[in-house]
Amino acid sequence: MTRVFVLPGDVYESEHILYIRGEDINHIKNVLRMKPGDELVACECGGGRDYNCQIEAFDESGVRCRIRFIKDSDSELPSKVYLFQGLPKADKMELIIQKCTELGVYEIIPVKCARSVVRLSGDKAGKKTERWNMIAKGAAEQSKRSVIPEVHLPVDMGAALKYAREVAQVCLVPYELADMASMDKTREIIRELKPGEDIAVFIGPEGGFEETEIEMCLENGVTPVTLGRRILRTETAGMTVMSWIMLFLEQG
Repeated sequence: MTRVFVLPGDVYESEHILYIRGEDINHIKNVLRMKPGDELVACECGGGRDYNCQIEAFDESGVRCRIRFIKDSDSELPSKVYLFQGLPKADKMELIIQKCTELGVYEIIPVKCARSVVRLSGDKAGKKTERWNMIAKGAAEQSKRSVIPEVHLPVDMGAALKYAREVAQVCLVPYELADMASMDKTREIIRELKPGEDIAVFIGPEGGFEETEIEMCLENGVTPVTLGRRILRTETAGMTVMSWIMLFLEQG
């Protein structure tokens, strides 16, 4: 069933009505060619509630829908995961955003690293970020999320570490020179994650982090972990860590 996001202010539960506004109007009306009487699911942004609705009319206020029934969404991880992704080349960032959104990431913060080939600033950064947020929205709708992950404007490593300290209780960085005395240490770190304990994950760009950047991480309390004996591409590393986190946080 078609799934869209609505703002809390557009939901009128006492009247059993909600409005879908913005770009979703065109998608519903002209792309999906939905008509009055058709059903869809509207998710309240960040509210964790799904509204099963029936379209009543297309008017100046948007798509007016009759709420048929409501259910609480249970699609979110019990902890917020912040992905600090070193800016990769080409369109790899789009893939990372899409797949990590499906895996439950809460926010994605692109990081301008020493080895990042892509350099974004000003209007170019703004337009890229706008597109990235659209990709996050589409992936959130497809995967039945109740939260659309925010993709931030790119920041430098110092700003990234400062933000990580503010929002997360656990900070991790996969590093190819981390303790390789087996996966036991990394497995123990992941297993000790607790629901409600927010997590920051730092992923380097192609070529990884420079040693000085790893030193900055260590100075700021970021714990190095290993992803195993193989070197993973930057677009694979974040998905791997997200998969581990999802497994251990949702196993109960």
